[in-house]
Amino acid sequence: MSVQITHSAAEGTLVHGTNRGDGTNTILKAAGFRWFRTLGLWGIAHSRDRQPNRHKITAAAQALREAGHTVTLDIDDTHRPAAQAEADRAERQAHRVEVLNDKADRRAQDAHAAWEAEQRAMDALPPGGEPIKIGHHSERRHRNAIARSNQATRRAIDATDAADTAAARAAAATQTTAQRYAPITVKNRIDKLEAEQRADQRQLDGHRRVIARTATVEYADEFPPATGSHREQIIARMAQRADGITYWKNIYATQQAQGIANTYSRDTIAKGDLIQYLNSWYTVLRVNTKSVSIRLHDNASWTDTVAYHKITDHRPVRHTPATTDQ
Repeated sequence: MSVQITHSAAEGTLVHGTNRGDGTNTILKAAGFRWFRTLGLWGIAHSRDRQPNRHKITAAAQALREAGHTVTLDIDDTHRPAAQAEADRAERQAHRVEVLNDKADRRAQDAHAAWEAEQRAMDALPPGGEPIKIGHHSERRHRNAIARSNQATRRAIDATDAADTAAARAAAATQTTAQRYAPITVKNRIDKLEAEQRADQRQLDGHRRVIARTATVEYADEFPPATGSHREQIIARMAQRADGITYWKNIYATQQAQGIANTYSRDTIAKGDLIQYLNSWYTVLRVNTKSVSIRLHDNASWTDTVAYHKITDHRPVRHTPATTDQ
């Protein structure tokens, strides 16, 4: 059987040509692939608009070949512009919200119908809480009515739980895109991407990591510059990440210009000022390049740092009231 593993920025990593019962499911699952029910295909989760995970792809292809399958690879590591990728993501998320809202409505209707059925089952019981007449011809009918009412109540409770779960999922999905573009989240993402970029640059250039030092000797690991296909993969990954950094920096700059994100820095905050962090006010003990040092706990012997972008308000020392709420 011929199996094809493909990768593209728009579709991610997918597997074509598998059939139920051909044994590929066990192999692909062991290699880190998962079944996408809506697509009816195996693939790698969260692989859209990311560089191909060649380790998983190669491992899966090798295992499939060893099992007697013919495997072809069609890997395209060309990345899409970050703006296009984000627009596509937002569109998919909007569709997911629509689907989840429809599901929540159906579950709510099911719960309503289940409670109506439960009420009918309760109404079928003898009035006034009449006890079961042991040995009477009505005993079996009475017991069956109680069993049906209990089952109806259980179904109604389960239907309500399912409706609540569906509604919660729909509500959470509605906030996903907004949370993705929250100013603090955007700045955290920029910092993370830049750190990853620096790490990859060290791999390209080669680097030295000191493990230990004595008075006369320094012990270090030497890492030579990446070469061959590994170097090409790093370069492709960095090119895509650089585009993402530019995109998110533009987003953050726009948020700052609109007053959605703050513009605090060591130029605007001084020692002794008050800053608001996590709904509490703290005195600035030291101003750093990317953060301020504060004392989160009274009488603590240590200080904590808060990045500038996580500060929600600022009171210069000359405007600071005599008492503060910490």
